[in-house]
Order: sequence, then C-alpha cells, then structure tokens
Amino acid sequence: MSLAAPPSLDKSSMPRGGAAGQRVELARTLRRTRDQLISADGMPPRIELELLRQHVPQFSAGLPVLAVIVGAAGALFALADLPIMVAWIGLNLITALPLLFLLRGFEKAAPSMVAAFTWRRRFQIGHLVLGLPWAVLMLWPACEACGFEAFDPVRLAVVAAAIGTLALIGASLKGVVLWSFGPLALVTAYLAVTTDDPSRMALHGVLLSAVPFFAVVSSRLRSSKTDRIRHRTERDQFTFEIEAARIASDQARQRAEEANLAKSQFLATMSHELRTPLNAILGFSEVIGEEILGPVGNETYRDYARDIHNSGQHLLDLINEILDLSRVEAGRYTLNEEAVSLVAIAKAAIGFVQMKADTKRIEIRAEFEPDLPQLWGDPRSLRQVILNLLSNAVKFTPAKGRILVRVGWTAGGGQYVSVRDNGPGIPKEEMPLVLSSFGQGTNAIKSAEQGTGLGLPIVQALVNLHNGSFELNSAPGQGTEALATFPHARVLEVMPALGDLS
Repeated sequence: MSLAAPPSLDKSSMPRGGAAGQRVELARTLRRTRDQLISADGMPPRIELELLRQHVPQFSAGLPVLAVIVGAAGALFALADLPIMVAWIGLNLITALPLLFLLRGFEKAAPSMVAAFTWRRRFQIGHLVLGLPWAVLMLWPACEACGFEAFDPVRLAVVAAAIGTLALIGASLKGVVLWSFGPLALVTAYLAVTTDDPSRMALHGVLLSAVPFFAVVSSRLRSSKTDRIRHRTERDQFTFEIEAARIASDQARQRAEEANLAKSQFLATMSHELRTPLNAILGFSEVIGEEILGPVGNETYRDYARDIHNSGQHLLDLINEILDLSRVEAGRYTLNEEAVSLVAIAKAAIGFVQMKADTKRIEIRAEFEPDLPQLWGDPRSLRQVILNLLSNAVKFTPAKGRILVRVGWTAGGGQYVSVRDNGPGIPKEEMPLVLSSFGQGTNAIKSAEQGTGLGLPIVQALVNLHNGSFELNSAPGQGTEALATFPHARVLEVMPALGDLS
C-alpha cells in the first residue's frame, strides 16, 4: 500500500512565502493525512502515545491506593471466611500481573506512534483482567452472620471507591472504567434483576449507576488532557514554524546581501576598468577638437571629435555615479572629513549650474542664513549632494522657471540644505521609484533630459553616511523640494576668543 498525497493537498493553496513556507505546509498536510490513515477513531497517534506515556506513571503511582482498597475488601471477606479472603486477594495479585508487565514493557520498549493504538488495546485488555476479581466480589453471597445492614453497604462503598480511584488514576486510557468494571456492571445488573429484596435491588442500582457516572468523569478528564496536549503540540509547532520562517528569512536576507555586495563589487571593478580607456578617449578627442597639436583641416572632423568628447564625458560621469553608489552599498566609501561651510559649497554648486540655467532662462535665488558655523563632513560628498540636487532642479524646471536654494538652521540645532523648484512635480506613488537606483519618474521619461536615475539614491546614501536625513516633498503641478538635513552633532561650535574668557 502506498501513501499518496490526499486530494486536499492543493499546491495552489500553499503559502507563497518561499520554499521554506511550502515545506512547512507540506509537512503539516502529510502529518494530518498520516494521522487520519493510522487512527481508527480520529485520535492522532502522537496524542494517543502521549496519553499512554502519562497513563503509565500515573497508574503506577496510584497502585498503592488500589492496594489499600483491595485490603479493605479482603477484610470484608475475612468477616465471612478467612480462606476466601486469602483466595480473593491472591486472585487480585494474579490478575494484576499482566498489567504490571505491560506497564514495565511499555517503559522499556519506548514505542513509536505507529504502535500507540496496539499498546492502548493491550492496556485495555490488562484492565479487563484486573477488574475480574471485583465481579467475583459481587457474586459472593452476603455474610449472614454479619447481617445485611453490615455487609452489603460496606461492599458497595468499597467497590465504589475502587471505581472512583481507577477513574482518576487511569483517566489517560480510553474507556478505562468500562474495561475494568464492565464485568462488574454485568454481574450487578444480573443481581439487581434477580433479587427479590428491594433494599438490595436499590443498592445494586446505585452501584450500577456509578459505573457510567465515573466512566463519564474519566472520559472528560481524558478530553481535558487531550486538549492540553493538542494546545502544547500546536504551540510547539507554531514555535517551530516561526523559527523555520526566521531561519528562512535570515538566509534570504543573507543571500540578498551577498548578491548586492557581489553586484556592487562587480560594478566598482568594471567602472574602474572602464575609466582608464575613457580617460584616453577624452584626452585624445579634446586634443583633436581643440587642435592643440595643429589644425585638423576639416571642420566636420572637429565636430566629430567634440561629439566624441561630450559623449565620453557623459559616459565618464555615469561611471563615476555608478562607482560612488556601488562603493556606498559595498561599505567601501570612505569619508575624508574636515570643517566645511555649507554656504560656500552651495555657492560653488550654483556657479557650476548657472550657465545651464541661463540657457533655459531659469532664475536661481539663494537664501543663506548669516554666520552659520562650519560643519564636520566630507567636502567632496557634500559638494556632490548639493550639485546633484541643483542639477535635478535645473533639469526638471521648465524654461523661465525658478529655483530656490536655502541653507540654514534646523529646529534641533543642525543645518539643512533645501533646493526647491516650480517644475511639474512628482506623483506620490512614484516617490519610491524615484528614490531607487536607476529609477525614473514619468516626467523624467516624457519631458526632461535623459539621466541615469542615480542622482537621488547617491544623495540619500551620502547624507546617511553623514548621519543625516533626506526628504523629497513633491506634488504634481506644485514643484519639488529636496531637503538634506545634518544633525547637531556635526555642527562645529564657535568658541569665544581667548580675550573674552577673562
């Protein structure tokens, strides 16, 4: 017989959380299917096995109590006939031996889930044999010398105590009361029907009703234990699944980090290798275009040389941006920090883009707070941050537009650089795309000059290296404001002159 996957095992219903999630769901489905195939009454074998493991020590611990009850019943027999008392106690010892061997054998065997129901049946048969002496006790005639009032009520109390005790200490075994005292119930029912004494009939009826009552009590105790085991199993399974998901997440993150690092290292290496021939191309094209070594003699060739130089310069700028971004992502970008002035860097950056802004008749206005102290940072990185923001503003601002550059204090004592334009703006849903590597918005694709999509990611990375924050605020038709903020810890405090200290 082969164990096939059930029809309910639908791959489309599995979680799409990766291979780890699918493996967990597949294992859970196979476990449920296996439990259904192995179990005959709907009880999973692993829970049945756990109940048997509880039954063995609990029943073993309760045997002394049963022994006391057997001794009390033996004393009752001793009132009538001492040899009968010895014989009945001996019968109890003989019928208890199979169950004792089963208890010992279960502890030594350490059975698997497959054998759980086999062992349960063995224990049930052992309890059936164990209960036979109690049926014999009911068959023994009453002690005439003791009187009815003394013998039958005491016998009823002793048997009821035995039933209640076994219902408590053996509750983990299914049907323990019915298996142990089923013969007793049959004998009691026979005696209740055949007796002519109403008093004895009433006592037999009370004893007969005690068997199903304690059977229900034992069944509910077993159900309670089953629920606790189920909850513990589900909790352990849930903990296992969380741990498996965490491990899978860590592995996926590690693979992503390794892939990103490999990508960055590859880009850095390739960018470095490409810059060497590009510098030669730029140098030779500039020599030819400017006729440094002599006239070319053909104006078309001069134009070609200038086009080669401009295209090469654009490609070199692209490679430099890729190199900077890859270094930052690979953690190999080193800041050469010193005291710098954000105002001075902003003024120099405005000078770089002023000519391009003039060609589009764009007004660049500057608002710098006076007497700003210097900032501790990398001048090259800060220059690139402001220059990239200004270049983007000039690129996306329409002709005759306006750009506002501000440098000042933050509320927390830090400093900020803000570049605001009145361009077309960026839709909110495109913000993550614009801030991602090689990402470009719809306006960049439709109307503006083509770029690499690396300017803002580089700005964001460089600002983060300075422990700052970068924000991009924009809305369609309202322009865009790029805000780079640097913390108070990087602002160099202005110390008073030595003469002022006196």
